[in-house]
Amino acid sequence: MASVDFKTYVDQACRAAEEFVNVYYTTMDKRRRLLSRLYMGTATLVWNGNAVSGQESLSEFFEMLPSSEFQINVVDCQPVHDEATPSQTTVLVVICGTVKFEGNKQRDFNQNFLLTAQASPSNTVWKIASDCFRFQDWAS
Repeated sequence: MASVDFKTYVDQACRAAEEFVNVYYTTMDKRRRLLSRLYMGTATLVWNGNAVSGQESLSEFFEMLPSSEFQINVVDCQPVHDEATPSQTTVLVVICGTVKFEGNKQRDFNQNFLLTAQASPSNTVWKIASDCFRFQDWAS
């Protein structure tokens, strides 16, 4: 990435991250059965140290979680350098917030996504290649 072009990449990453975060957490809270569609077929989720891979397994995992209310406090993002992901537009998105799962107390969480652009002639869809979720407090 030439330094002149870097601002363009950062702006693109920020727009993609903002749109993605709105879609992801609305889907998680209100349309959970559709959530696995946001992931690539080969995506991996690490949820508090437990790995889940593939859309079918992800779908089963999300369906077993209690209903949720996510509140996002911070979103940060950056484009991933071309040398790390050749020929693939990739964005790192970092989220901090709180979540309340039904029957549980509200907890702080941190979530990191690697998003990759799936371009078609008519538009670009961002898919999750990797997802790492971690509670930030100790469970009681």
